[in-house]
Amino acid sequence: MMSFVNKLLASVGIGSAKVDTVLYRDQLIPGEPVEGVVRIKGGHVEQTIDSIYLQLFTTYERKSNDSTITSHAELGSYPLTRPFTLKPDEAKEVPFSFTLPLDTPLTLGKTRVWVQTGLDIKNAVDPSDRDYIAISPTPLVSAFLNAVQSLGFQLHYANCEQASGMFRNRLPFVQEFEFVPVNGVNRQRLDELEVVFLPQADGIKVIMEIDRRSRGLSGFLAEAMDMDETKISLFVTDRDIPNLPQMIQSCISRFS
Repeated sequence: MMSFVNKLLASVGIGSAKVDTVLYRDQLIPGEPVEGVVRIKGGHVEQTIDSIYLQLFTTYERKSNDSTITSHAELGSYPLTRPFTLKPDEAKEVPFSFTLPLDTPLTLGKTRVWVQTGLDIKNAVDPSDRDYIAISPTPLVSAFLNAVQSLGFQLHYANCEQASGMFRNRLPFVQEFEFVPVNGVNRQRLDELEVVFLPQADGIKVIMEIDRRSRGLSGFLAEAMDMDETKISLFVTDRDIPNLPQMIQSCISRFS
């Protein structure tokens, strides 16, 4: 009778197996390995674990009927085991390692990135665990952001937003970095500069949107019709790091 009660309770998550993931590092840059161990502790009854899996998630915002909704996007999925039986109170550890995707967004503003661990248990509520990771820029992205700021811009806003058209890649969103000019020649020319990074294996495709400052009635009308915005695409590699400020300013000067 007690065994039946224990099985019934385990099926709804009471006295069932538990999972806890330990990350060896929780501050990473895209392209680095995510390493750790998944610890499973058996419950009150023997249970069949169909699989242990990891999923990498982030948040992004999308528009729906004039409202902004925060959604989750899966960046990657990583199965770890085949089916096995976990005895009552049995402890098991499963080490893991996977590469953080190059298009993982930086954890700036409201953006969060986490590893979700799940146990797939037949006829039971699946236990899960969530572990957050702080994502810093790669050296190339960091150099580009620093170069933009060296030209008199200040980062005003960074967020992951639903993508469409030329920005759409494997993920449903892009991370936008919005800069405003606070000093220098660009303060007189621009209202803002938006930057999107599209990582490639050998470098980064950068989309810059230059929002020119409106001047007079014609400028006001252009702004109202979004004609004061110009999108520029350029490809940069590590070899370009010393010349990034000049490259960026050259693009801005040509289209502002």
